[in-house]
Amino acid sequence: MSIKKRRFFAGFMGSQTKWLNSMANKGCRLVKAGKLEYVFDECDPGKYVYTVEYVGDKSLEESENYKAFLEDMGYQVFFKNMNLDYSILKLTFRPWADQGGKVSTTKTTFNRELLIVEKENDGKPFELHTEKEDRAEYYKKIARPWYYAVFLALLVAIICWPNVLMTAICAGLAVLFAIPVVFAAIKVGKIKKERELEE
Repeated sequence: MSIKKRRFFAGFMGSQTKWLNSMANKGCRLVKAGKLEYVFDECDPGKYVYTVEYVGDKSLEESENYKAFLEDMGYQVFFKNMNLDYSILKLTFRPWADQGGKVSTTKTTFNRELLIVEKENDGKPFELHTEKEDRAEYYKKIARPWYYAVFLALLVAIICWPNVLMTAICAGLAVLFAIPVVFAAIKVGKIKKERELEE
């Protein structure tokens, strides 16, 4: 029996991961991920675990190859959007992305910025990046778009300086956009400390 759930994307990948794992603990296995709709089948509670991986910086070919690599390892993988844009023709410039992912369109990686990865629960933490260096680089990669967002918000705040309300709004947005940057920096700092303790 299929169960359909509608849920707006909750901003950060961690909350998406927690929600999917809470659904799995209730006996719901993800079988399809649309823009707003998630389709689940019934399963034994806690049989599956999920993690969410950001691939918005990759080209279409790199994203597809990475998805195929994960599937070859035995994981179930779904593409997922980070935004709710329903336009037919869309072009986005991503200056923070790898060379092939700088321009995103509806024909390539637009609305396919995340991978939801599922595996059978073996009681071990589900991490795709097990090496400390890989984990640190991944957190830095996640923070890159937010650096640009902070910079643009501050730039607009400076341009709008005579208008106090617009300056305050843009400065507030810059602070909001800085939150994921701070979280990523904290995680990278912890990884560096772990590495230093091992040496």
